[in-house]
Amino acid sequence: MAAAPTAGRDDFEAIVARHLDRYPAMELVDVYKLAHQACLGSEHAVPDRARAERWLQHEIARLGDGPPEPMLDPISTDGRVLRVHLRPFLAAGGEACELLDAFVRTANEFRGSVERLRSCWARVEAMAAAGVVPFRQDAAAALGRRMEAMGYPAVHHSDAYRSAYRPAYRVVTRERVLRPPED
Repeated sequence: MAAAPTAGRDDFEAIVARHLDRYPAMELVDVYKLAHQACLGSEHAVPDRARAERWLQHEIARLGDGPPEPMLDPISTDGRVLRVHLRPFLAAGGEACELLDAFVRTANEFRGSVERLRSCWARVEAMAAAGVVPFRQDAAAALGRRMEAMGYPAVHHSDAYRSAYRPAYRVVTRERVLRPPED
């Protein structure tokens, strides 16, 4: 089921609808991952710069084909948090080291909000209750409770999502990706 048109919705509903239209194989856990990244950023993904660099280089070396995606994909309601998709970024001449800098600086500097995540997840539950997303409201509520009980952990994309779309991106703040580091 494709998401209904986004006119008249709040911003996070529009973001979810846009992603469901682009990625119809999304599962509920993929929507949670989207909400988590939009509200909490990428801090969980950067244990240290050297590991983040090895991970990025490994991913680039095995990139392969993927679906058409925008280079910059706003995922937060204020437009501040983005997914930078690697394929279009590199195709446009983007430098991996610059993206790595933006990613690491975002992880170190961005402070997200669990309250915002709760609010966004409540919107997902409302969308499910209204039947505008292909998920049951009770399943969305159960996932929300489970994630809250675990302290809102980061999660991986579902196997279905990874298989269908081969996701390759970094979560950064708009000011980091559009402005070079000061160092």
